[in-house]
Amino acid sequence: MGHDHDHDHAHGHHHHHGRGASKKALLSSLLIISLFLIVEIIGGFLTNSLALLSDAGHMLSDASALLLSLLALHFASSPPSARKTFGMHRFEILAALINGVTLVVISVFILWEAYQRLLQPPKVASGMMILIATIGLLANIAAAFVLMRGDYKENMNVRSAFLHVLGDLLGSVGAIIGGIFMWAFGWYIADPLISIIVAILIIASAWRVTKESVHILLEGAPGRLDTTRIAEKLNQLPGVTAVHDLHVWTVTSGFESLTCHLIVEDDLASYPILSDALHLLQHEFGITHATIQIENSTVKHDGLHCMEGNREENGHHHDDGSHDHAH
Repeated sequence: MGHDHDHDHAHGHHHHHGRGASKKALLSSLLIISLFLIVEIIGGFLTNSLALLSDAGHMLSDASALLLSLLALHFASSPPSARKTFGMHRFEILAALINGVTLVVISVFILWEAYQRLLQPPKVASGMMILIATIGLLANIAAAFVLMRGDYKENMNVRSAFLHVLGDLLGSVGAIIGGIFMWAFGWYIADPLISIIVAILIIASAWRVTKESVHILLEGAPGRLDTTRIAEKLNQLPGVTAVHDLHVWTVTSGFESLTCHLIVEDDLASYPILSDALHLLQHEFGITHATIQIENSTVKHDGLHCMEGNREENGHHHDDGSHDHAH
């Protein structure tokens, strides 16, 4: 009575195409950022500008993040094995987590340096600072544009790299504004103030990516999907009497999986119900990778236990020999 179904051919084609576009975008952005990273590091030391050095620090983290993202895409394309049945898809999420944490750490360091400079603002070569920051801004705009043409909306790994570049872009804008204030009015305190504002904005963005990455690594349900509603819809299918052990999680960006058990009326053919369930999941919820076990009253799972949350959400209660089927 148990049937497994893997329906991810269309997903695989789209994911492969998206990954190819992402690789090109990441590689192009890496070349752009690496080139102007050298310019900003030299310029930051020559002008004694924390805003420029913080921007250069972000550019360095950008280059590392982009390189890490490229490695993640490479590993993610590895085929599944007997030991790693999903392949290395999760490496992309791990890379996004590392990128997010790195941004937070760098931003905290910049906040500390800015605090030191607030106490005693040093003089800054504002004219050269404005010039170098403008060049950095152009580089970041180019890199951001390249990433936007990739798969950044669907791929969390590319999105985390895009946030790195966006943070740099803000840093360059801040450095230009600070440079103008210092050049026009001699307000050298503008340098650490701009750095603080940019660092706070970057931390806010990095926190979202980090939080989402951790949620996926903990196999939480995708934010776009309501598991209670999925269970209710499955329960409304003709012949289905109960739904239990429903699990939905994200393997990697754009790749969601579902497993569940459907209890059907005795003596009903299971394949038509299975077909209806798969059609419902694909067309109403966009889930194309599903494993569904069909059961009737004769199926027992002695010794296995359903999680309390699944019992309550799906409205199905078992006898004392309640069960949970491991996938």
